[in-house]
Amino acid sequence: YGFITPDDGSKDVFFHAQSVVDGIFDELNEGDKITFDVEDGQKGPAATNVRRA
Repeated sequence: YGFITPDDGSKDVFFHAQSVVDGIFDELNEGDKITFDVEDGQKGPAATNVRRA
């Protein structure tokens, strides 16, 4: 799992490895530009459909 810091300065968004498209979770690095959708998770907002921009 990890957290995404949105460019707009809003609060970090949680994401789970299973939310990453194409199984590239292990290839993601801090600072990578990504796109994602946000859904209401059990503990607050959670990113889905995470992919490289």
